[in-house]
Amino acid sequence: MIPDLFAEPRAAMAPGAVLLRGFALPRETALRAAIDTVTAEAPFRHMTTPGGFTMSVAMTTCGEVGWVTDRKGYRYSPVDPLSGKPWPAMPAPFRALATEAAAAAGYPGFHPDSCLINRYTPGTRLSLHQDQDEKDFSQPIVSVSLGLPATFQFGGPRRTDPTVKFPLSHGDVAVWGGPSRLFFHGVATLKDGAHPLLGRKRINLTFRRALE
Repeated sequence: MIPDLFAEPRAAMAPGAVLLRGFALPRETALRAAIDTVTAEAPFRHMTTPGGFTMSVAMTTCGEVGWVTDRKGYRYSPVDPLSGKPWPAMPAPFRALATEAAAAAGYPGFHPDSCLINRYTPGTRLSLHQDQDEKDFSQPIVSVSLGLPATFQFGGPRRTDPTVKFPLSHGDVAVWGGPSRLFFHGVATLKDGAHPLLGRKRINLTFRRALE
């Protein structure tokens, strides 16, 4: 089911999970500039899963550590495997937005050390998964949507649990933690379209506290 949430600036997705509509809009210019800075140093790439599949969503990272996947498995690394250098530092607008969104959702004191930047183009999707490579599950996840609209699928602690579909628009921020921290979630296949600022793509910023 798809809840009718367009009139609600704040909506509960599950216990401990909140959708903050338009929360990132006041920072959109700074966020776009910061994305360009990060990707100039660490370009988007299509990573390979441990099973040998190439992910359709292009990714890069900034912060103290970056999430990577290859035939060796899923993990966080302080080094960009493409360049052999440390990942770009997390831009100040990124860090400020993540901290403020987490506090607004009921998680004060969140200080992310990693931001995964995903680039979706029409036809790409992200299958249901858990964020479980972090060391401290008491810290929330903060997910920022920019560009084309998408459908966020939020389930439960088991992959087979029913999912609820939440429409995401440019500037929306989803935050989940506490009892929902390990809930399965994903993004349905992105529909074609063109955003007036970002064109035919969606950018997602996912902030995590990966280290202890």
